[in-house]
Amino acid sequence: MAGQIPALPESFAPGIDGVFSDRLGFYFMESKVPGLSKVILNKLNMKDYGEYRAAMEGKTKRGAFRNCKEMFQKMEETFKFCVGCNKIPEHLSEGQTLKRCVKCLNVYYCSKECQKKNWPQHKMFCKKLRLVAIDRLVEWLMFTGDLPFPTEKWTRPQGEVKCWDDWLAMQGDLTPRLDAVLSCINMGVLWKNVSRPRPEDADLRESVWRIESEFLSRALTVGMAMRLFCLDPSSKPFTIHLAGAGLSETMGARLTDFDELDRMYPGHQGIEVVMVGPEVVDGPIMRSPLTSFGPKTKTFISAYKGLYHQFYEELVETKAAAKPDLVVGFHPGFHATQGLGEGWLPTLLLLRDFNIPSFFSVFNEMELNSSLQILSELEMNIKGSGTNPFSSQKPEPVQSSPNNPPSYCNSHFLYFQGLLEQEQFEHPDNYRNLWTV
Repeated sequence: MAGQIPALPESFAPGIDGVFSDRLGFYFMESKVPGLSKVILNKLNMKDYGEYRAAMEGKTKRGAFRNCKEMFQKMEETFKFCVGCNKIPEHLSEGQTLKRCVKCLNVYYCSKECQKKNWPQHKMFCKKLRLVAIDRLVEWLMFTGDLPFPTEKWTRPQGEVKCWDDWLAMQGDLTPRLDAVLSCINMGVLWKNVSRPRPEDADLRESVWRIESEFLSRALTVGMAMRLFCLDPSSKPFTIHLAGAGLSETMGARLTDFDELDRMYPGHQGIEVVMVGPEVVDGPIMRSPLTSFGPKTKTFISAYKGLYHQFYEELVETKAAAKPDLVVGFHPGFHATQGLGEGWLPTLLLLRDFNIPSFFSVFNEMELNSSLQILSELEMNIKGSGTNPFSSQKPEPVQSSPNNPPSYCNSHFLYFQGLLEQEQFEHPDNYRNLWTV
């Protein structure tokens, strides 16, 4: 595989070894559309991957944009390449320009010929990509504080809320809360500064809900994991470790991000969520884990920047942090990286050997099957897997290959605990000692 990938400077096209998910993303993006990673870094006003990584780690100023208009313009142009022939702007002939599909406003073509040739494939995803284009902009409201909108108290026990329909039934009419977001000041700023007309309110309302669902999906998925393992935080203080937490969980994270657990388990004895990962972004959650639990009925969030097995050795084994009752990982990606041995393998072996209840979500069925294969080879006691009833409703395309089925955050899941039990028996014919599950 490595021989098929264009050889590019390490500064902006890193390889697949290592523990950073964006490193892997840049690598595969470059393999699909050579030069695209450099286009993205240029739009972000960054000279190379090292500067991007430094910005993500808070070592430099992130997003050096002069105003909102420039920021939104750069966002729109980030993945600007011809989906028909993969040409980026600097590879176009004189007089050529990239033009967007007028229906989805999300893909570009360098010529009518490329558009016509690509249409049989693009028409299958054009409507879905139109939603993606809206969501990509509306998601900005997560960073302004206009999203997520408040949710209601749970009127049913956690064990009875097993899918989105059950959760929505407790919320009543969401229209007033959705409309409040549509009429907020920052929604007006957003569409004043982007280079496209404001969508209809019905389209914006649906977009707001999709983004809200992705935010809530994390807490609701954690709740489902607790139910699958028959864990109850009402009986004792409870500790959850989010292994492999990264940009999506911690960029702009607030201390209230898992308060849905409080509504899920009213009267609980105290829940702590510790986000652990090398890509954890500095912010209010960057504080030490608890050594003794705080107020009951409240969820406490803390974070640790580093690999999970390092966190366990440095803090848990020295009793500077509590042992986990549950470990959760959102989209670990260990199936796709040669850095498994450096990053995930020590963690997976730790989870197995210490018999820790563990739950992971993945983007799609292919990733699920690959992850199950790896865990089987590690002799994990896999207890189950399947589609997640609390999957995000927001489609996530492969930006370098948009004309493919989108993925959804937390789409599928698997859970395991400890080492697969094996039983030694004596073969009746040749009396050799064999193993069977």
